[in-house]
Amino acid sequence: MAAAMRNLLVDLDRYTQAFRLFLERSTEHQSMQQFLEQQMPEVIARIGNGKSTINVLSIGSGAGEMDLQILSKIRARYPGVTINNDVIEPSASQISKYKEHVAQASNLENIKFTWHKETANEYESRMKAEKKTKKWDFIHMIQMLYYVKDIPATLRYFHSLLEPQGKLLIILVSGKSGWETLWRKHASSFPLEGFCSFISSGDFPRMLDSAGMKYHVYELPSHLDITSCFIEGDKDGELLLDFLTETIEFTKTAPPELKRQVMEELRKPGCSESRDGKVFFNSSLGVIVIEP
Repeated sequence: MAAAMRNLLVDLDRYTQAFRLFLERSTEHQSMQQFLEQQMPEVIARIGNGKSTINVLSIGSGAGEMDLQILSKIRARYPGVTINNDVIEPSASQISKYKEHVAQASNLENIKFTWHKETANEYESRMKAEKKTKKWDFIHMIQMLYYVKDIPATLRYFHSLLEPQGKLLIILVSGKSGWETLWRKHASSFPLEGFCSFISSGDFPRMLDSAGMKYHVYELPSHLDITSCFIEGDKDGELLLDFLTETIEFTKTAPPELKRQVMEELRKPGCSESRDGKVFFNSSLGVIVIEP
């Protein structure tokens, strides 16, 4: 009998391995960096006006690679200002890696870090229990809202913590990406424990309009080379399939019909495009910047 399908987050080591491979094979970080270079200066243009201290809240930071780039942009825009950065991250190993990155970095003068091993919901509960309502000049949530149970409530809470000139930045998969096509069709067949809901940037306008929030949406084109996914027995291909489906050893544990459907879907124009004998998955991102 075939092993039962299990969510990739059950095995954090394999998840990290799959995620690292995804970053190697995709242009995700490059497209985020392009956003930081081109649009970020305008996003943060007023968050620190007249302030001697800027407070930044990073939610779901992982190992902190993108966080440190964001902080360097804020530091460059407001030289000499003290930046207090609180990091909310539930994985102890990711916090440990983040601390290593900070120890190795050379451009973090005036930035003070405080790490909290907790989820966004746990942070909210702790603040409410302690009757604290600390305000923030900049809050960011990068690729983490999939793990939140009540997204509208979470957005309302963190939006309420913004200073008058503050910004809430969200990055997640685009509503025009292959993720949207693959997951809308097959999410109910994937093992979703820990992964609360599939959400893309396409879900935000309706949600934010109904909450009366002001926002801007940006599209970040990105792609992922998934050619190896179609090579039987290719270890990297199997890891990438695990990442795409959030399933441990998808090729070994998925029912044959589901595997056939997913592999077929991944080749379709809604998900991917073929170029020069390779298959590139559309892994585009959406960025939402919410005003106070």
